[in-house]
Amino acid sequence: MAILEVKGVHRSYGNLKVLRGIDMQISKGEIVAIVGASGAGKSTLLHVMGTLDKPDSGNVFFDGKDVFVLSDRELADFRNRYIGFVFQFHNLLGEFTALENVCMPAFIGKGGNEREIRQRGGKLLEMLGLSGRNDHLPSQLSGGEQQRVAVARALINRPAVVFADEPSGNLDSHNAEELHRLFFEIRREMDCTFVIVTHNEHLAEMADRRLVMKDGLLSSGA
Repeated sequence: MAILEVKGVHRSYGNLKVLRGIDMQISKGEIVAIVGASGAGKSTLLHVMGTLDKPDSGNVFFDGKDVFVLSDRELADFRNRYIGFVFQFHNLLGEFTALENVCMPAFIGKGGNEREIRQRGGKLLEMLGLSGRNDHLPSQLSGGEQQRVAVARALINRPAVVFADEPSGNLDSHNAEELHRLFFEIRREMDCTFVIVTHNEHLAEMADRRLVMKDGLLSSGA
C-alpha cells in the first residue's frame, strides 16, 4: 500500500485553476522530485499533500486514511506527528539556539520529556554534521548550516513523510549538493519518504522518480 495517495485533487484560487485533477501514489521510503515552471502548481500540490492547504475536491490518503475528514485540530496534530517540512528559507527563530529550534516541534507536540527531546535533537544535529553547533544562534551559522538545522527540525518527530519546497533554492551550488546527498543519507538512516519540489534538475535526476507539473497536471514525461 502506498504511504501517500492523491486522488482527483482540484484547487483553485478565485478563477485561477491551479490543480486540475491530480492523481499520484508514493511508496514508503521513496524520494520523489516534482519539477516544472514557476506557477505550474508545484508548491500548491505540496501544500495540499502536506495538509497545509485543503483541496476544493479530491482526497489525500496517508496509509489509506483520508486526512481531510479530520477536524482542524486533529489535522494539526496529525501534521505535527507524521509530517516534516523543509522550505527554501529556513525560518529559524533567531532568539533560540540551533538545538532549541530543532526541538521546537517536539516541545509543541509533547513528543516526550524535555531531556529526551534534547537528546534526540542533539543526535540529529550530529548526524547532519553539526555537532558543536547546538548552542549557536542562527546568526552564528552559515546558510548551509542553517538549512541543515531546518532539516533536523523537520525530522525531530520522526515523520513518515518529509515535504521539501525548493530546499536548496537559497544555497550555493556546494551547499545545495551537500543538502541533496543528505536527503539520501536520511532516507537510508531513518527509512523516511521525501517529496521534493525543485528547480534543480540534478536533484530531480537523483530522485527515485521525477514528475513534471504543467498546467495543473502531473506527468512522468520530460
